[in-house]
Amino acid sequence: MRAYILAHEDAVVRWRSLMGPTRVSRARNTAPDSIRGAYGLTDTRNTTHGSDSAASASEEIAFFFPEFDERRWYQEDEPRLRCGQARYSVEERVHQVPEEEGTESA
Repeated sequence: MRAYILAHEDAVVRWRSLMGPTRVSRARNTAPDSIRGAYGLTDTRNTTHGSDSAASASEEIAFFFPEFDERRWYQEDEPRLRCGQARYSVEERVHQVPEEEGTESA
């Protein structure tokens, strides 16, 4: 199992669109190229999960990533990500915003 935090203004809507309908039979008929349409087995084994709102996403992020500080992300990392100051770490499978010069990580 893998869990990710997706960062985008419309992350919830976009991810839910890529996943397709929750019911696999509906996904196969109405969105066959969606993740669930292509790979879902049953309604309870539908291959993927995504939050249904920003509030749910915050709760689920806190559950799966207790060390993640959402407030700090929005105040410090997210503005730097928007400016293109992020790199992808293949080893860790995550985008990282480098520490600003003259600061130390905790």
